[in-house]
Amino acid sequence: MDYRNSGVDIEAGYASVELMKQYVKRTLRPEVMGGIGGFSGAFSLAGIKNMEDPVLLSGTDGVGTKLKIAFLLDRHDTIGIDCVAMCVNDVACAGGEPLFFLDYIACGKNIPEKIATIVSGVAEGCVQAGCALVGGETAEHPGLMPEDEYDLAGFSVGACDRKDLITGEDLKPGDVLIGMASSGVHSNGFSLVRNIFEMSKENLTRFYPELGATLGEVLLAPTRIYVKALKSAKEAGVRIHACSHITGGGFYENVPRMLKDGVRAEIRKDSYEVPAIFRLMAEKGEVSEHVMYNTFNMGVGMVVAVDPADVEKTLEAFRAAGEKSFVIGECKAGEKGVDLC
Repeated sequence: MDYRNSGVDIEAGYASVELMKQYVKRTLRPEVMGGIGGFSGAFSLAGIKNMEDPVLLSGTDGVGTKLKIAFLLDRHDTIGIDCVAMCVNDVACAGGEPLFFLDYIACGKNIPEKIATIVSGVAEGCVQAGCALVGGETAEHPGLMPEDEYDLAGFSVGACDRKDLITGEDLKPGDVLIGMASSGVHSNGFSLVRNIFEMSKENLTRFYPELGATLGEVLLAPTRIYVKALKSAKEAGVRIHACSHITGGGFYENVPRMLKDGVRAEIRKDSYEVPAIFRLMAEKGEVSEHVMYNTFNMGVGMVVAVDPADVEKTLEAFRAAGEKSFVIGECKAGEKGVDLC
């Protein structure tokens, strides 16, 4: 008896590492020390010495049950982007620049080509965020997970000068709320999504005229990464007063997280067009409007609050970074919370 007979193929693990090296190489930054395969990833902090008071920021997350869609469609090349996005967007939301990323893949059976494909998506997410993929772990779990399934999670570490932290303390009544468009459902709410739609390959590959694509294509659309847009605004001289990454819990949970006591957010639902996938889910699943806005991003993946004088500058900075954005509301004096009207 040996380890392979017990369900763990060490040779497959070695093969996976070799196959993924080409993707990892795309993410390298000058600060990266050494390559993958060591016991730890090394990253020089010499670049932050010029900061007056450097602060490290971190974010960790996974993809969740969106993975079930990838399993059914046997498509694994973009799910890694979602994993990176969920982490680096949180770091950027606090004013940080993501520096490096590590991933963790747990699988029922290590199929090297499949693992490398997953990592190719992680690497693409890192390229979009401008951070380095400095390491990770692929764990084979025979008997714990079905052979054709896996879980994917990761974490990012970033940095910023203390004076550039986005804490919400600068927020005031009269500040304008700007939303950056999402690419769709992103990576939250898929337990509800999977109850609304029949989860079969036949249905996922069906073309929906109202969506202009197959259901699977729309649901698997990778989460937008807003790192470069927020950096663009900073470089344009915009001081973002508060920022919220609209993830699980939608508007009702995440917008209040960016507010300080005595400030209330008012968001106009008709200030932008809600994407067709959300309208379809609400209709097909008979989901109330409140539940929709309390579960999904509804077409807005990130919300920032800025001074009225900086609105046009902010919109232009986001546009220059390739992000569609729109004014969605404003801050008012009142009890901390959010009103959707």
